[in-house]
Amino acid sequence: MIYYNRFSSKNQYFSPSSKYAIVYFTEFKGDVWYMDRIIDYNIDSADDGLRVEQFLRRRGYSAQNLTEIKRMPKSILVNGVHYYMRQRLAAGDHLLVRIQETACSENIPPVRLPLNILYEDEDLVVINKPAGMPIHPSLNNYTNSIANALAWYYQEQGKPFIFRCCNRLDRDTSGITIVAKHLVSGNILSEMVRRHEIRREYLAIARGSVIPDAGTITAPLARKPGTIIERTIDFEHGETAVTHYKVISEQNGHSLISLRLETGRTHQIRIHMKHLGYPLIGDYLYNPDMEYIQRQALHSHRLCLSHPITGDPMEFTAPMPEDMLRVIQPV
Repeated sequence: MIYYNRFSSKNQYFSPSSKYAIVYFTEFKGDVWYMDRIIDYNIDSADDGLRVEQFLRRRGYSAQNLTEIKRMPKSILVNGVHYYMRQRLAAGDHLLVRIQETACSENIPPVRLPLNILYEDEDLVVINKPAGMPIHPSLNNYTNSIANALAWYYQEQGKPFIFRCCNRLDRDTSGITIVAKHLVSGNILSEMVRRHEIRREYLAIARGSVIPDAGTITAPLARKPGTIIERTIDFEHGETAVTHYKVISEQNGHSLISLRLETGRTHQIRIHMKHLGYPLIGDYLYNPDMEYIQRQALHSHRLCLSHPITGDPMEFTAPMPEDMLRVIQPV
C-alpha cells in the first residue's frame, strides 16, 4: 500500500503504519528549488538482519542510486536516527529514505506545449504522446518534444526536472509513454523495460486482409547497412525480436491489428509487419503509402506494469487518435 501527501515544510513527513509510504514536497532555498521524496519502509521479519544497502538493493535500488543517496544529507534514518548503508535492520524498524534532487536537465529548454497527462504520482508520469512530437530534443527538433513540454510543466510548479523517459516511441508513433520522476523510480522502471516486465499493446493499420489473421513473428533485427536510421531483418547478425499480432477488424479495405511485443527493438512492429507482407500504411521509411494517413499508422494503446515503488498493478489505455480512426470508420 502506498500513500501520497504533500507538505510545504521539510520538517513534516508522513509515516503511517503501512509497509510503504511516500512524502513528496518542494522547498525553496535562495534561488534553488529542492525536490524531496521520502520513502518510509516498515521492516518485517523477512528482512530482519539485512544491512540497509541489502534491503534497498532487493527493492530495485541500483549501486549508483545508493552512491548518490549516500551523498545526500540525512538521507537514511532508522527510527529517527541516522544510519549508514552497512548498518543492520531489525523487524519492526522504520527505515526512511530521503531522495533530494536539485539538478535539472541543462540541455532541455522549457517550452509551453500541449501535454496530455494520463496519470501522475510522486514517482512517475504517464503521457499520451501525439504523433509528430518527438520524445526528446534533437538537432532538428530542439524545442517541440515531450521533454520540452515536461520541463515547462515542472518549471511552472517550481520543481527541478531531470528527463528520464523509460519507454521511448518514434516521433510519428502516438500513444502511451512513461517518464520517471526521480533517480530510484528511473532505475527500477528501466530495469523493468530491460527484463520485458512492462507489457505493451499497440494498434496498427495495414492495407488489405492480413492472412493469417493472428500469429507470432520471430525475426531478428539489425541496422540496415549504409544508414543509421533504418533497420532490417537479419537472421545472421540481428538481435532477437518477437511480435504477437491479431487482427481486430477489417474496414474500408484495411485491417486494424493489435500487436504485443516481447522485445522492444527499434522499428520492430514496422519491420515485422512488412516482413509478414502487410506493412503499415503511412510509413515513410518502409512503406510510403500516404493515401489515407500522413504518418505510420501505429499507436501505443495499452501499457501494464507494476508500480516501481509499491509493486501495485497499474494499467493505462490511450484511445486511438483521430487520424487512424478516419481510416477504419465505416463510410
